[in-house]
Amino acid sequence: MARYVDIHPQDPQPRLVAQVTEMLRDDALVVYPTDSSYAFGCSLNSHTGADRIRRIRHLDAKHHFTLVCADFAQLGQFVRLDNSAFRAIKSSTPGAYTFILPATKEVPRRFAHEKKKTVGVRIPDNPVALALVRALGAPLLSSTLLLPDSETQPTDGWQIKEELDHVVDVVVDGGDCGTEPTTVVDWSSGAPEVVRVGLGDPSRFE
Repeated sequence: MARYVDIHPQDPQPRLVAQVTEMLRDDALVVYPTDSSYAFGCSLNSHTGADRIRRIRHLDAKHHFTLVCADFAQLGQFVRLDNSAFRAIKSSTPGAYTFILPATKEVPRRFAHEKKKTVGVRIPDNPVALALVRALGAPLLSSTLLLPDSETQPTDGWQIKEELDHVVDVVVDGGDCGTEPTTVVDWSSGAPEVVRVGLGDPSRFE
C-alpha cells in the first residue's frame, strides 16, 4: 500500500521532503509532480526502480529514462555538452524541456540508451520536484506517468494513489500540474532536433 504525502506546491515542507528522500534512498518508487505532469521517480542507486517502471508502463529496454536534476551544475555531471548546447540549454532551464545528450560515465550503463549511449536530462520548474532532488543530492531517474490503455493522465494525488496503490511505494501530492509532457530536444548529434513538441516552446530549438 502506497504512502500518501501531501506537500505544499509552492513551499514544500522540509520535514516531508526529507521523509520522501529517505524512502528514495531505501529503494522506493515514487510518483511526484513536475512542471509538465506527474512522473515516476526513483534513486539512481535503486536496484528495482527502473524495472518496476518498465513493468507498470509496459516499456521495453530501449526506453529513454530521464535524469531529473536540481540545477545546471548537477546536469553537467551526467551529460557531455559542447558550447552551443551549454548556452542554449542553460538559458532554457529550469523549464518543461527534456534534452537527449551523450551520457558520461557517471550514468549507470543500464540507464543509458543501449546503442547510442545517450540519456535524457531535465531541470523542472516545479518547487516540489526541485526540493526532492536537492534533498536527495542526486538526480531522480524518472519517467512520465503515462499508464498503458489509459487515454488520460491522472492529475489528482488521491486518484493516482488509488490507481497505483499496490505498485508504487509513495505518492507525493503537489497539486494539479497538468498533463502536457515536456518538449524533447535530441542534441546527441551536435545540433538540436525537436523530436516531441510538448509544453516547452520548441521554436528556440528549431
